[in-house]
Amino acid sequence: MQTLRYRSRGPEVQYLEEILTTLGYDLEVSNYFGMDTHRAVWDYQSKNNLVVDGVVGLKTWTKLLSENPQALLEEQSKFLAEQDLINFAQTYGLEMATVKAVNAVESSGKGFFTDGRAKILFEGHVFWNELKKRGIQPEAFYNPDSQDVLYPKWTRAHYKGGPAEYSRLQRASQLSDQPAFVEAAYCAASWGAFQIMGYHFKNLGYPSITDFVNKMQEHEREHLKAFGKFLEANNLIRYLKSKDWAKFARGYNGPLYAQNKYDIKLEQAYNRFS
Repeated sequence: MQTLRYRSRGPEVQYLEEILTTLGYDLEVSNYFGMDTHRAVWDYQSKNNLVVDGVVGLKTWTKLLSENPQALLEEQSKFLAEQDLINFAQTYGLEMATVKAVNAVESSGKGFFTDGRAKILFEGHVFWNELKKRGIQPEAFYNPDSQDVLYPKWTRAHYKGGPAEYSRLQRASQLSDQPAFVEAAYCAASWGAFQIMGYHFKNLGYPSITDFVNKMQEHEREHLKAFGKFLEANNLIRYLKSKDWAKFARGYNGPLYAQNKYDIKLEQAYNRFS
């Protein structure tokens, strides 16, 4: 594992923070090693007879990864394999290099948290809109106790990241005992390695949001299947076949794709894999 320290960035940081949260540390799971993570690492090292320097090197990683080996094994058993990508390429008539490029750039790195549950991000503003679609006035449930899971406009202020997102999802679904709240909450989260919003379930051919969520909990290959259905439903496969990275990125990442250079990253990844 990569050595991490204050101000490190990347998916390894997110993985570290997920493990720390499962150990009871209260911090936001992101891809940035901030002061909250530094303090948590410092405390963990001091309690586990390690050199207390805030640096996550080989010894600290070894200790962290030994905390819950069964959960880590379960998570790893759900990872994509080469054959899954080969099957995807054959299904959609794509070059293997194209599939690997899209998987590398558009996936979130991995589709499961360290506790074995599918990766999610709960969106309170989408929950607001999903309730309205079901004839429920969200204003009636908007109060100081619910405003971190139910709000009218997008904000990242309430993100917790990691497994803590499931706590937000559960709280939202329990704002009322009406079954519609559970369905709306599931639809308001993005799921799996490709972070596909739950409300797409019907357009992707899933019989219910519950069926979609259950599939997302099974394996990353189910995440890849859902991703393929999303590309097919939105007519994006053609751009992968023609290597039109800009049009593909616009269709998948939205009109602001250029700010994050998704098209450039896709082309670079394709050249690397080919």
